[in-house]
Amino acid sequence: MKIRTEREEDAAEIYEVVRAAFEHVAEANLVSAIRSSPNSMRDLSLVAEVNESVVGHVMISRVILRAANRDLQVPLLAPLSVAPSHQRNGIGGELVGAVLAAADAKALPMVLLEGDPAYYGRFGFEPALEAGIELPIPDWAPPEAGQIKTLAAYDPELVGTVVYPAYFAEATSVRDG
Repeated sequence: MKIRTEREEDAAEIYEVVRAAFEHVAEANLVSAIRSSPNSMRDLSLVAEVNESVVGHVMISRVILRAANRDLQVPLLAPLSVAPSHQRNGIGGELVGAVLAAADAKALPMVLLEGDPAYYGRFGFEPALEAGIELPIPDWAPPEAGQIKTLAAYDPELVGTVVYPAYFAEATSVRDG
């Protein structure tokens, strides 16, 4: 397996991996929307390849952290996808480790996400609420699904409420509607 930065020509394969991993198009459409937005962080969009085929994908993009007196851009990991035929082989973990290392190398202060605390806890993610950051978690998810991984450049003064770009809600409405 090889992990590398996403290339433009990977878009169709990534779309299919994400669609298959989530069993619908909402998250795949979300990846496409993030990629074409000014919030995209192209160097933090990684793929896992096996035999020169994309079998996994992870990306970090910018969202707004609404602090007391200003809005800041902060990194959010969403989504992480592995093709069903390659799940449970450590590819997701390798992608998460690689994208966190790349984010730390860029001196980002943290990475936020919505996800399963049992899975992401192994990478050092903790409930974001304990760090003073509130993510817009769906009603069906527990509050601890909003998580933070602090990096070397972390500043504990970064507190507030995360505001997602509109395309996140559009993906949810496609999934839930």
